[in-house]
This record gives sequence, C-alpha cells and structure tokens, in this order.
Amino acid sequence: MKFLFIVQGEGRGHLTQAITLEEMLLRNGHEVVEVLVGKSSSRTLPGFFNRSIHAPVKRFISPNFLPAADSKRPSLKKSVFYNLRKIPEYFRSMCYINQRIKETGAEIVINFYELLTGLTYAFFRPAVPYVCIGHQYLFLHRDFEFPKKNFAQLWMLRFFTRMTAIRASKKLALSFRTMEQDDVHRIVVVPPLIRQEVTSIQPEEGNYIHGYMVNSGFSDSVEKFHICHPEIPLKFFWDKADTEEVTKVDETLRFYQIDDIKFLNGMAGCRAYASTAGFESICEAMYLGKPVLMVPAHIEQDCNAYDAMRAGAGIISDSFDLESLLRFAGRYTPNRNFTSWVRSCERRIIFELEETMNVVTDEMYMVESFV
Repeated sequence: MKFLFIVQGEGRGHLTQAITLEEMLLRNGHEVVEVLVGKSSSRTLPGFFNRSIHAPVKRFISPNFLPAADSKRPSLKKSVFYNLRKIPEYFRSMCYINQRIKETGAEIVINFYELLTGLTYAFFRPAVPYVCIGHQYLFLHRDFEFPKKNFAQLWMLRFFTRMTAIRASKKLALSFRTMEQDDVHRIVVVPPLIRQEVTSIQPEEGNYIHGYMVNSGFSDSVEKFHICHPEIPLKFFWDKADTEEVTKVDETLRFYQIDDIKFLNGMAGCRAYASTAGFESICEAMYLGKPVLMVPAHIEQDCNAYDAMRAGAGIISDSFDLESLLRFAGRYTPNRNFTSWVRSCERRIIFELEETMNVVTDEMYMVESFV
C-alpha cells in the first residue's frame, strides 16, 4: 500500500510517531509516498525529523496555539484571534492537502492529529480513505476517565479531536494500557508508537534529572530548584527560538535545543525525568523504567498526565517541583506490563491498517459488481 502522512508539527510527539510508523510500514513491504507537516511562525521543524524520515517532506501553514506572556500555558484568547486572521491561509493549505492526496497516488492517508486533515475531508471529500492516529482519540472513547478539570475546556478538547477526524475510516487511539474497542466511535485502542532506538537502548541509572519543556517559560522553576540544589545535575531540552544548541548556565545546569538522539541518550542514563506531559516522552520514560514528574502545559496534557499517573508512570505538579520527583523516584517501581504492551505495537497497528484497506477494497468491488 502507498501511504501519505499528514502530521501536526507542534512538539516532538507526533513527529516521532510518524518516524516510527514509517519504519514499521517499510518493514512490512509498504511505502510512504510523502509526509505533509503543519508549520507555524512559533515552531520550527526539529532537525532530527528531516534526518530520520525517508519520504519527501513538504510543509503547509497550519493552526497553532500561541503561548501566554509567561511562555508556559497557551493563551486561548490570543490563539483564537490569531487563527481567525489566518483563515484564508488555512483554506489554501486545505486546497494543497487535497491536491497532494490526489497527485501522490496515495491509497490511504494517515492523520497525526492535524486539524486541517479533518477539515479537508469535510469540505473536499477526497476519495482516498484515511485513518487517524494519536493518544488524543482515546478522549473520545466511551470508557476513558478524565481528570476533574474545567468542563468547558474538556468539551473543547473533545470537539477539536472530533474535527481532526471528520469522515475518518478508523481512529487508532494510542494508550498506556489495553482497552476494549469502541465500535460506535470507530476507535481501536493500540500500544504507543515508540521508536526502535528506544526499545533497543540499554537504560542505566545516572545521577542527573533529565527534562523536556514544550514552552520555555517553565525554565524559571528549574532555575529556582538549581539555586537551592546546585549539586544535582540537570539536563533539560526545550525548543526556545534564537538560543544556542547548548545553553550552559553552569557546570550542573544546561538547556539543549531538541535533538532526538541526544534526548534519548539523556533519557536512558538519567535518574528521573521531568516533562510538560507530552504523551510520547512519558511512554519512552515508562519503557526505560524512569520515574516521571508531569507538569501539564494545557488541557490535553492534563488528560495525558492523569492517565499516565493511573498507569503508574509518575506524579503530577503545577511546576517543575524536582524535590517531589526525587522523593517519588525513591519508591518508584517500573510497570513491566507496559513493556509487553508496547512490544505488540507493530503487529496490532499493521493489522488495523491492512484491514482498513481490505474493507475499502471490498466495498469498491461490491459497488463495481452492482454497477
């Protein structure tokens, strides 16, 4: 089969998932003809993505959330006004997506939580079927348990998720644990897409705290901890623009531009991991047996963190409370069931994608026979 990927470019999670799925498809005799990645003025495409993906990569203008003045949580008001002004550009992006679906000869489209994919299928109705992949589709599952957060924000999160999946043939919901299939919402629960580099690496227990922050404003709380505990090494990754590849504060505190190889090596050798609760890196930490501190930066990450906490990944905080993380690390026990669940990922996902194509082919054959 020929696949076309459409990827939300926010953060590193969807990008690494796309890399992992491409590797799986290639191993199983399939082809990824092109990868379309959403871009915005506030994010840059990490270099590791272009180095790791095999298919040609093309960019298009996509909606995104703007950070608040403190560069921590996104500002909903700023984001709404910003994106409303750019609607003409987004419409041109949908025309472009529709064109690429036709011209690449793709037989199936994979959507990694990109809003404009759902809107393209709503307005242009391409004939090529598509499947959505992401942890967010678990939020539409009948049995998913939400944290006690703002009802309006949770409603908006679910609404946005539905918009990314308009007319999708199937939704593959990446999950920390197995759950029953939700046929009403066309949701199949599958293991996380963890890269082969993670599953093959040998973890060790070092003396430093490893971290990732999607918004650079959280660096303030890291620096406050560092002032009180300068003896504890801290290695944090961020995507702050206009900074050096390595920002060395002193001998025990450094901030790194996101680089996937350095990030994974740092994860493998750390004592514990602190994160703004992105699903992908939490899964990597769980697989490598690292205790996690989760500091959600928006409502989606609030849900990620709550679900991960229930799976035994770690603890939740409003700030990078690294003292609490170290206390938790002393009593942490890795979840071995999670490791087995992850190792079944390729078999389960390839089966679901091939089944989707078989169903579409059978339906076309039945229509042709009827005609």
